[in-house]
Amino acid sequence: MFELNSKVKNALVRLARALVDQAKAKVLVDPQQHADGFWFGSGNIIETESGSYLLCGRYRNHGDSRTGTGSGTRGLEFSIFKGTSPVGPFSKIRSFSKEDLSKSESPVVSIEGGKLFLGSKGLEMIVSTEKAVDYPEGLSDFQKPGTGVWSIDRITAESVKELDSSTLEEIQSSQESAALHIKDPVVFKSPNHGTALFFCNHPFSWSSSNTGLAIRAEGSDVFELCTQAVLDRGATWDVACTRITDRLPMPQVGCLEDLPALSLYFYDGAECLRSLDENAKAVSRPRGFSCEELGGLAWGWDSEFPKIQRLSIGFPLFVSPNGTGCSRYVSTLVTQGGIMASWQQSQSNLSQPLVGNFLDEQSYKLILTI
Repeated sequence: MFELNSKVKNALVRLARALVDQAKAKVLVDPQQHADGFWFGSGNIIETESGSYLLCGRYRNHGDSRTGTGSGTRGLEFSIFKGTSPVGPFSKIRSFSKEDLSKSESPVVSIEGGKLFLGSKGLEMIVSTEKAVDYPEGLSDFQKPGTGVWSIDRITAESVKELDSSTLEEIQSSQESAALHIKDPVVFKSPNHGTALFFCNHPFSWSSSNTGLAIRAEGSDVFELCTQAVLDRGATWDVACTRITDRLPMPQVGCLEDLPALSLYFYDGAECLRSLDENAKAVSRPRGFSCEELGGLAWGWDSEFPKIQRLSIGFPLFVSPNGTGCSRYVSTLVTQGGIMASWQQSQSNLSQPLVGNFLDEQSYKLILTI
């Protein structure tokens, strides 16, 4: 497959910036407090039928994964909202607590990211949690008190009202030391048939964050692991973290009209896992760190999936003008009239509400006309 020229790449970046527009972002869901460590997000918006939308995400309260839940409640609740427009307003209709998502042998310590997906067997709620289970043999000395292991579960029902936590089943976990913790699912129809599942993974040492991929074949219920690193971590601003959060199939209009189908991939990146002290004489900039990541962009031909290439190589593309600069967990929805984007955005009070922006069809077509 041939390479994209610089004009098309620049158009893709302009479109992504217009979509994830930090200045135009409107709050969709507030966190429980407007303070450091409190946020809502890491979910998505889907259209279940014409004029009916579901938004999901998790409420996170202050806490620290290095020291366990004794330092805060952390991932508190996974919630589902309903609206008649992709931009809201949204009203909460379902919620799932840590107890709801726990099993007797593996109580949930923290609720992490999750998604809603319309599959062939109905509505799927795919959510990641940290469970109070032991590290594998040989790694037990590295487990901190009060902490557990992350994995991904699923509930399937015909409608949102029928989602029943008693039917929860695990669909992705790991015993590998280099990818022990599995979280933050991103689920979509694979360009090469079946259903794709991106997920974030961390080694037992918490020294990096990467993106893995599993595929569910047509007619199957099982996600088979393909790779633990679908997109290698970068060399500069995203050297510590590369977590894909969304795939956006691009409309084949304007400069894309005569090209094969391609998709944009939004991802979270960070220069370090813990915040670093800056030299007083250095250029001050948001570096990104765990829980305060910055936003990046990549692309790929659908026919070559899962081959993906970066567009944000030297610097991040999406940085909040407030707080820590954190801008992460981008999720998009293509509608009849345009594209909706939602993401977590750092505020001056250091909270992270779920914000959103809608780019209408006329605007994105104009951007792609070069």
